[in-house]
Amino acid sequence: MSSNYSDMPNGYLETIQKGITGVRRFSSGFSHGNGTRLENLDRLKKEIETADAIVIGAGAGLSTAAGLTYSGERFERYFIDFSKKFGIGDIYSGGFYPYPDDETRWAWWARHIYFNRYIDAPKPVYRDLYELVKDKDHFVITTNVDHQFQRAGFDKERLFYTQGDYGLFQSVNPKIQKTYDNEEWVMKAMEAQGFVRNEDDVFDVPADKKLSMRIPTELIPKCPDDGSDMTMNLRSDDSFVEDEGWHRASAAYSGYLRRHDGQHVLFLELGIGMNTPVIIKYPFWQMTYDNTSAVYACLNFDEAYCPKQIENRSIVIDGDCSEVIRYISSESAEEKI
Repeated sequence: MSSNYSDMPNGYLETIQKGITGVRRFSSGFSHGNGTRLENLDRLKKEIETADAIVIGAGAGLSTAAGLTYSGERFERYFIDFSKKFGIGDIYSGGFYPYPDDETRWAWWARHIYFNRYIDAPKPVYRDLYELVKDKDHFVITTNVDHQFQRAGFDKERLFYTQGDYGLFQSVNPKIQKTYDNEEWVMKAMEAQGFVRNEDDVFDVPADKKLSMRIPTELIPKCPDDGSDMTMNLRSDDSFVEDEGWHRASAAYSGYLRRHDGQHVLFLELGIGMNTPVIIKYPFWQMTYDNTSAVYACLNFDEAYCPKQIENRSIVIDGDCSEVIRYISSESAEEKI
């Protein structure tokens, strides 16, 4: 990490430390919450209306609820040629496939990035969430890398993307601790494969369905500073570049939590699984435990629960995030899910 950031609060490390503390504390059992489903939905709606601050923690389940699925129709439409030739079964696993050359590998990544970063999610769950909290004091921490919060209207000053961004490259040279916007490159690489823009100005498969699985050699991305190879700015190991923007967001998250310490805070967890629970889930438990005025809410499909120690200050809803957010946003008490 650059010494330029040494005096800035590191919200990422702070939250992980809270998560580690939570792991040690919450080992005496878990609860699926109290009350009926409808009671919890109405309680969550009230908490959103009355909380002094809302800390939103979002994981992959929220983007899945928004229709950004990594298998099924989207995969078959945009990656069927890669699937047939290489036996790739979904978008996620395609990111790890040992492609035969850089031209093919970067053709894959151009599609991977474009269809998960530079288009709006098929369902409006992010926009619905924004409308729900836009007039509330809120902050978002997320492990998602698809940029959908900003596309939906969230202020980037209220966002902390902890694990990177599909829209950024970094150099393989560890001395270069910078990131580089890749939008212009992605658009050129999509055109080079034969994708065409539809009436909504979104790249789509051409009518004849003929696509190239390679980009020209001259399009392989190189670092503009030293000509080194590029890679994705996605956290997978200690080579992940935490650039200036990342550190500003990390410090902003730390500052937000400090400013609202002891207040009526709603820790709203959306679609967080058990891949990286120490970043959001466990810290949310710990911060709710420490602040007796705080409330923890967990919305997830088949993975909704809370520690027994905070059961009475928790709202647990098992279900699709998009449906829950739509209900809470509804002015009609008759609209049930």
